[in-house]
Amino acid sequence: MIAAVQTAPEVFEQTFLLVRAKILEVAATLDRLDRAEAAESVRSDPRFGQIRQGLEILLSDGFHRAAQIQEIFSDQYDPTWMKKYLSTGERPALSPSVPH
Repeated sequence: MIAAVQTAPEVFEQTFLLVRAKILEVAATLDRLDRAEAAESVRSDPRFGQIRQGLEILLSDGFHRAAQIQEIFSDQYDPTWMKKYLSTGERPALSPSVPH
C-alpha cells in the first residue's frame, strides 16, 4: 500500500517541536561563541562562513534547501581521487568543514 502524502499543516504539526529545538540549539551555540574568549577569530574561520551561508539559505524561499546546504559543506568532486589514492596510498585531503 502506498502511504498518503501528508499535507503541509500535518508536516508542520508533526515536526514543529523538533525544529524549534534545533533552532534553539544553534542559537545557544552562537551565543556561547560570542561570549567566549577570542570570539572574533571564529568569525574568520571558513567553517563559520559555511554556517552563515547555510543560515541564509534556511531563510530563503523555495525548494531544495537541504541539498543547497549539503553542497556548502561538501568538497568538490575530484574525478581523479581514486587514481591519486591508489598511486600514493594517502587518504585524500579533507576540507576545512570536515573534522580531522
